Amino acid sequence: MEAFAQFVPLILIFAIMWFLLIRPQQKKLKEHQAMVAALRRGDQVVTQGGLIGKVTKVKEAEEVEVEIADGVRVRVVKQTIAQVLSKTEPAEG
Repeated sequence: MEAFAQFVPLILIFAIMWFLLIRPQQKKLKEHQAMVAALRRGDQVVTQGGLIGKVTKVKEAEEVEVEIADGVRVRVVKQTIAQVLSKTEPAEG
């Protein structure tokens, strides 16, 4: 019984860390993965580097093409998309 009583504080510390640190981080990661999976042409996005642009092409791999100025298109890794500013309907064509 005394051995179990010694482990109770460790169990409580782990439980607190789980609910305050680990669980919210996992939830945030799942939300980001869902956001990246839902990217489509016409969405206005912000990259982790701070570039704001419009998605012009979603490629089959882990890559999207983003237009950051008129006629200036860059290839961006999907996981580096930090935020979707506006969800729009996909462009025609």
